[in-house]
Amino acid sequence: MFELSQVDLKYGTEPALAEISLAIDAGEQVALIGPSGAGKTSLLALLNGRLFPTEGEVRVKGNNLDELSTKELRVMRQALAWIPQDLGLIPSLRVAQNVACGQVGKKGFWGLLRSFLFMSRAEKEAIGKRLEEVGVLEKMFQRVDHLSGGQQQRVAVARALYQGPTAILADEPVSAVDPERGRDLIKLLVKVSREQGVTLVTSLHDVSLALESFDRVIGLREGRILFDGRPSEEELTSLYQLS
Repeated sequence: MFELSQVDLKYGTEPALAEISLAIDAGEQVALIGPSGAGKTSLLALLNGRLFPTEGEVRVKGNNLDELSTKELRVMRQALAWIPQDLGLIPSLRVAQNVACGQVGKKGFWGLLRSFLFMSRAEKEAIGKRLEEVGVLEKMFQRVDHLSGGQQQRVAVARALYQGPTAILADEPVSAVDPERGRDLIKLLVKVSREQGVTLVTSLHDVSLALESFDRVIGLREGRILFDGRPSEEELTSLYQLS
C-alpha cells in the first residue's frame, strides 16, 4: 500500500524526517508514536501526498507520487481518507452534510452543494449506513455543534468511510478528548480497518493505547525511525528520554 525509500524531508533548511524507509501492507493497522516534533504528522502528510520528500521516494499502490500529474494525484488522494487532529468537521452543518463532505473529491464543490440542498434517497441511505456502522445513526440530522466530543469523533470516522477509502490516515485523532473516549475511537478505527480491509495509519500520543490496540508500532524520534514493531522497554525509554 505504502512504501518509503530513503526519504528525507526538510522545511526550508530545517530537517523534519531523515532516512525513512518502510513499507505498510494493504489492510494493515499501524500506530506512530514519539515525542512532540518527532515527525509523525510529517510522515502522515507524505503518505497522503500533502507533502513531497526532499530526497527519496514515496510510493502509494506502487505509484511514485513525484511522478503523478495533478489529476492523477487528486484521484489517488480520493482513496486516502484523512482525519486531522481537529477532526475537520463543520460545526454549523448537520451530521449528514458533514458525512457527505467525504465525497467532495469525487463530486467537486458544486456537486457537494447539490447534495447539501437536495440529498437523494440513495445518498441518505449510504450516509445512514456509515453512521450506523459507527453507532450514531440517530444523530443524522442534528447539527454537529450539538454533539458530544465522542459523537463528533464518530461522525469524522463515518465521513472517512463514506469516502470509500483504501486507507485511513489519522493525525492524533484522540488528542482533544478524555482517555475513555479516545480508547473507544481507536477501537472503532481498528475494528473498521480489520473488518473492511482498509489500511489504518494513525499517530498517537498515548503510548499505552498504541501498544494495547496495535501489533505494529513505529517509534519516531528527531525525524528518524527508532523502532518498528513491538518495542521493548529499553526502546520506549530511549524514545522519550530527554536529550
